[in-house]
Amino acid sequence: MEINNLEKNNNIDLNNNLVNENDQKNFLESTLGKTINTAVDIGIRALLPDFVEDQIISLKDNLFEYGLKDGIKKTIDDTIDLGKSAIGIVTGNFEDISQMQSAIKAGGLIDGMSSLLDTVIDSVKNAGLINNTIAKTIKQGKDVILNNMESNIEETFQKQYDAIENVNNYIDNWKGYFNSKDFNNMQKEFKKIEKQLEKIVPIEKTINDARNVELLHNLIKNNGQNFDLTHEQLELIEKLK
Repeated sequence: MEINNLEKNNNIDLNNNLVNENDQKNFLESTLGKTINTAVDIGIRALLPDFVEDQIISLKDNLFEYGLKDGIKKTIDDTIDLGKSAIGIVTGNFEDISQMQSAIKAGGLIDGMSSLLDTVIDSVKNAGLINNTIAKTIKQGKDVILNNMESNIEETFQKQYDAIENVNNYIDNWKGYFNSKDFNNMQKEFKKIEKQLEKIVPIEKTINDARNVELLHNLIKNNGQNFDLTHEQLELIEKLK
């Protein structure tokens, strides 16, 4: 079987780049953005305990409309760029979670969010949407929001460490079952790998290892669970490593 036909039959794109900087930045924007949004929500509820749900929603909507939504994205992007420079990554991707975590700290995400909150609160107040008392309460108590934010970010990274470790363990398990030609248990581990990959940050080594497992798994599956691979199939696997 020719390589081109093998590639087509197994849905393989040999020209596909596994991970690029935008993949990682988009993941961090989304994941950290949700974490920050949650911290803002919890913080506002703690600082304004007498507010009813409709008032909380209205206040958050106004904060987002007057710059918080776009500001969070820009602050995260600026943090990534500054952080990469600070830890010596001039070009290219983060190689692991530890580098990401160090960059976020070095890039001053919490300080950036502190300044952003001040600016947005002033904008909402100047628009007449909140009074001076509410604006002052949030600004003076913003450490509640920032501390929650910092704690949640640490928890988010810890979850990533755990998820990466899980994927690596599942890959090792899959390889063990592959060596013993136990396709049923290979399938179980493969499903676990797929599920975890939906949650993890795109780190090239992990994604590459998982993709090689996916390729080999599907080749065997499409070959009627026959572990006797052709020379061309083995060559293709090596080409993708």
